[in-house]
Amino acid sequence: MMKTFTYPLLPVDIVFHPSWWNKHTGIIFDEDFFYHPVRRVEDERRMEKELYERFGEFGLGADKDKDLPQIGAVHLAAGYLLSEMLGCKIEYSDNSSPQVICPYREDFEIDEEAAFQSSDFKKLLKLIEALKAKYGYVCGDINWGGVLNLAIDLKGENALMDMVMQPEECEQYFQKIARVVERFFTFIQSQSDTNSISVNRVVRHIEKPVYLHSECTHTMISEEDYRRFLFPIDAIWSRKYRPYGIHYCGRDPHRHAAAYGDLPFLDFFDLGWGGDIAEIRKHLPSTLLNIRLDPTAINSYSHAEIEKIITDGIAASGNPYLTGVCCINMDAETDDEKVRTIFRTVEAARQYIKG
Repeated sequence: MMKTFTYPLLPVDIVFHPSWWNKHTGIIFDEDFFYHPVRRVEDERRMEKELYERFGEFGLGADKDKDLPQIGAVHLAAGYLLSEMLGCKIEYSDNSSPQVICPYREDFEIDEEAAFQSSDFKKLLKLIEALKAKYGYVCGDINWGGVLNLAIDLKGENALMDMVMQPEECEQYFQKIARVVERFFTFIQSQSDTNSISVNRVVRHIEKPVYLHSECTHTMISEEDYRRFLFPIDAIWSRKYRPYGIHYCGRDPHRHAAAYGDLPFLDFFDLGWGGDIAEIRKHLPSTLLNIRLDPTAINSYSHAEIEKIITDGIAASGNPYLTGVCCINMDAETDDEKVRTIFRTVEAARQYIKG
């Protein structure tokens, strides 16, 4: 069924790395930050307050005076819980996202029911119950990662070797992971009416919740491998869950553009810096292309260079009404004025387009 979605003109947003938050607010990213109900609410409000004080003129920090029962860290870009539910160990630190420790499994076993009976998932359920008991509802979401991302978390480079050495078993393995992922994100959606703000905050500006599948690791595979092993999953999900999106933060998103163009639907494409935006648009004429800026290089650019990168990207996209801009995971050394330049440049572009 054909559906149309209304998008705002040039949605723009940012996400800071935990090191930035730790430096400027003193928040530490231990296990309690993610699972203690009081910390969940208090720390998210502290984050909103910090954003308002620095960047409130651009609409950030609008919830600074609200106690919102966020079930996940919607001001970070951190995916870890599904990896933990499937058997990875997690290490927490004061100023970084949870680190997934790969167990380098060699088997192809995925126990779906065990994942949802695990103590890790039950921590989430306990958090949701506590927040609902106090506030009557929950909001926010939890990064659900992606099928190949999770396979590599579990098997390391073995996941890539399996595609060559044991392709049939690999196909079945990816399908098993996909079933766990789908069950997880539909559960999150049922609780809070959103599922991907914690993947990229730009989706919060879209009128309907975007189902954003993280494909960070697809930069490691060929177009042929994508079509055989992972395209079928995206194709099914793109029909069932809309607006459907793909997050590809690697520098070569254009390499898979033709395959993505063959999906039944792709409403939102979160594409990494360095991507050939014009080439991607040829294959995805009706998709919102969300252009990511390089968070590690932002401070090395002059304000004029940032402006040019953004305006050139919007021009290459060819349709400002199907274009977004973001910069994700800026670190502790990020200059506030560079961040303001991002928002000011986008606003100037909006005014120019409106005439």
